[in-house]
Amino acid sequence: MLPEGIQPATVRVRDGRIAGIGPYHDSPANVPELDAGSLVVFPGFVDTHVHINDPGREDWEGFEHATRAAAAGGITTLVDMPLNSIPPTTTVAALHAKRRAAAGRCHVDVGYWGGVVPGNAGELEALARAGVLGFKCFLCPSGVDEFAHIGAADLRQALPVLTKLHLPLLVHAELPSFIRDAAVTRDGARADVRSYRNWLDSRPPAAEHAAIDLLIALAREHHARVHVVHLASADALPAIERGRADGVDITVETCPHYLTFAAEDIDDGRTAFKCAPPIRDRNHRERLWKGLLDGGIDFIASDHSPAPAALKRIEDGDFVRAWGGIASLQIAPSIVWTSAAARAVRVERLATWMAKAPARLAGIGDTKGTIVKGRDADFVVWDPDAEFTVSAQTLYHRHRVTPYDGARLRGRVRTTILRGDVIVDDGACVGPALGRSI
Repeated sequence: MLPEGIQPATVRVRDGRIAGIGPYHDSPANVPELDAGSLVVFPGFVDTHVHINDPGREDWEGFEHATRAAAAGGITTLVDMPLNSIPPTTTVAALHAKRRAAAGRCHVDVGYWGGVVPGNAGELEALARAGVLGFKCFLCPSGVDEFAHIGAADLRQALPVLTKLHLPLLVHAELPSFIRDAAVTRDGARADVRSYRNWLDSRPPAAEHAAIDLLIALAREHHARVHVVHLASADALPAIERGRADGVDITVETCPHYLTFAAEDIDDGRTAFKCAPPIRDRNHRERLWKGLLDGGIDFIASDHSPAPAALKRIEDGDFVRAWGGIASLQIAPSIVWTSAAARAVRVERLATWMAKAPARLAGIGDTKGTIVKGRDADFVVWDPDAEFTVSAQTLYHRHRVTPYDGARLRGRVRTTILRGDVIVDDGACVGPALGRSI
């Protein structure tokens, strides 16, 4: 998968970098060779929305499990979200703690987002100098006390700093004033906590729309670069398009679960499907696909956010008390390709949506996300026609709770290569942990 499209070629690798690209089988004698045959060679996928939770909550997920899962899925670069770990990545000391926890345990390369929380605007420049790739905030409660959400006043403090730093602000875009306590109905009665419809109705599309409108207005005011994470409501796309037309630097991602599932098909008590914003109806799903194909949505990220089965309330199916997060890291490219292939989408689009565009957001597009001379020799050998059935017990994730258990997917990783070294062979992780902190 070259920038010009899919074509036969020989890619030469030296010292972990792409040394040259030539005609197929144009390779020197006595040089080790991996022949992918008729399979597709993608650039290593890049996932910029992963909750590794390590240190502090490594019993939810950790560097070893998450990066093995990524490698098995053809993802050679992750960017870790700043919350759920303890401490969260809102100070330089916390970033150093994160890097110490990652040292020697990563099977793919890992970068880090910093966090914007109330009162830490003075830390942002130091975090940027220490190497974070950008910043993440919540406009509604995050689910963990140590990563508080921010409002317009906090954004007005943070955005001028990020504009000066030329770094993006990634935003969980839901406004709390539009969110209802899911434990009670609109008329104040006790809600059915096992009802998926009740969970869905408690976080309406208007919560996303109002947050995105605020974000666009403030980004325009401060000439800031902003990114909407995990878009679930397709109704927000016209406002984003208008903002771009007005010169606002705004990008947006969606996630495999919003492109795959539909609210109408989620049974009560199936808390493996709980996330925020919630999975909406199939009309939203189909319009998200249209936005992706039209370019209104820039790329796809997993938002991998697992938790132990007890926290997911698998036994009692309580949507109110269950942790909101979906585990999909290892199978995210296959999930996307399964739905894309069913819509007759060309396989080349996967390289843009899950490698090139996310690398650009993270500011690492000069080393990751494309097969170009001088870039890191990160590749995934991909069989677009192979099918398999997901078995949660075979996933490398620390916890096996996933709504994809038993799903039939299309597109399989045969080999993953990180900076020239094979780290996955025939779908199985091999060798030592070779990943680096970015």
